[in-house]
Amino acid sequence: MKLNLNRPLVFFDLETTGLQIGSAYIVEISLVKVNVDGSVEEKTHRIRPARYVNKDGVEVAETLPIPPETTAVHHITDADVADKPTFRELAPEILAFIGDADIAGYNSNKFDVPLLVEEFLRNGINFDVANRYMVDVQNIFHKMEQRTLKAAYKFYCGKNLDNAHSANADTMATYEIFLAQIERYKDVEYTDEKGKVSKPIVNDIPALSEFSKSRQWADLEGRIGIKNGVEVFNFGKHKDKPVKDVFAVEPSYYSWMMNGDFSLSTKKVITRIYQSLKAEKREAEKLDQLREKFNGGQGKLF
Repeated sequence: MKLNLNRPLVFFDLETTGLQIGSAYIVEISLVKVNVDGSVEEKTHRIRPARYVNKDGVEVAETLPIPPETTAVHHITDADVADKPTFRELAPEILAFIGDADIAGYNSNKFDVPLLVEEFLRNGINFDVANRYMVDVQNIFHKMEQRTLKAAYKFYCGKNLDNAHSANADTMATYEIFLAQIERYKDVEYTDEKGKVSKPIVNDIPALSEFSKSRQWADLEGRIGIKNGVEVFNFGKHKDKPVKDVFAVEPSYYSWMMNGDFSLSTKKVITRIYQSLKAEKREAEKLDQLREKFNGGQGKLF
């Protein structure tokens, strides 16, 4: 089956040093680009995880170890990536390959997309996903069947996923599952938590992007939610409270988050909110000064 595409769709999968967006680094990335004409391109890179540090005025790549517990999952060792390029060195090639494509993956909205954005941000590149459709095949699967990737591959494609946790194998399996989902669920009704019945699985990337969303977040990591159009905290002592209200009475909470182990995408969101709050405060102070000036010297105008 050929996907109905208005622009390319890139499926991708990451193998990493860990699961925390703010501290994890990519050790392998595999991308499968499905073009509008149905042709498919593939790229897979092993990556040496590294943080750049300043030494005598020069930025130097400091290699980071891969924890044994994550090596046990994806079988990528420090030796496997010792001579590989860093993400910074590969970033231009990866960015050019993705281009203006929409993006898809398995559990990608929650993990792979935020971490990819994080890696770009660490290296001074703003990989903007705001104008891209994002399809999370896992969310479609969980809403319709609720099983794992290996079970999904067997269920939808009738095959065994023998090389699980290899980025390329997982990425190709995700692509095949996605095609099978569109075929299998064509005209199948879905009832959401509000009782609304629809037939959401169609060969249309914008529609599938909307259906595969798990929840509404302001940031990619899910630390900041949106309720009734207002950004709220999704964690901690201020959970469900509006971010702006908390920062207004407790600005130190903003400083704590900026110095904490939060992803750069989360810090971008709270900085925008904090700067907006400061701008509103400055405008209020200007208005107060005008009121004082006119009320004191030229009659009560306010």
